[in-house]
Amino acid sequence: MNLFTRGASPRRPAPPTAQQPPAGSPTAASVGRPHPSLAALTGDWMIDPAHSRIGFSVRHALVTTVRGAFTEYRSRLYFDGRDPARSRAEILLSTASIDTGVEQRDAHVTGRDFLDAATYPHMRFISTAVQLAGPDVYRMTGDLTIRDITRPVALELTYIGHVTDPFGYERAGFDGTTTIDRSAWGLTYNARLAEGGAMVSEKVRLQFDIAAIRTPAAG
Repeated sequence: MNLFTRGASPRRPAPPTAQQPPAGSPTAASVGRPHPSLAALTGDWMIDPAHSRIGFSVRHALVTTVRGAFTEYRSRLYFDGRDPARSRAEILLSTASIDTGVEQRDAHVTGRDFLDAATYPHMRFISTAVQLAGPDVYRMTGDLTIRDITRPVALELTYIGHVTDPFGYERAGFDGTTTIDRSAWGLTYNARLAEGGAMVSEKVRLQFDIAAIRTPAAG
């Protein structure tokens, strides 16, 4: 399968053969052993941009929070419900696709002071390890590349559930978050406030609200 094939048609699942309690129920597995029902989710997935959000939030002027999101990205996911350590993810984001709701601010963030989208058109996350951290909670570590600088990050991902939609497509949901120090990626621009402190916090919270669709098996 091409690494970033967006046009792949999701696979219609076979009818279930047995009823199993959902993950997250009182019978869900404890840390270190995924619930058996998750084995059925093993396979290739991709993020559905129409129902997902890859966003960020940052403190502004010490008193408020600015939120935004990347509206263009491509992905490849593999989830192993039996052995989470075999799961992996890769996401390529367009740095020019930021939307904070204010055009002037978008232009500043994508400009040379911050992401410099003209020189560095993409950000990339590639997972390096996945482990079960708790019932329905996964810890995914990986390499985040911004402005050609790569640093390790760790995400806490919560499995929300899975369904078959009215069109027969399998969907699974995950929510994840991590906080990074933008200066580690060379994003050091800032203005100082008269009262002291920075106009824009160096701490940036990244948020992943993921609706994934199963994709056809390779070959």
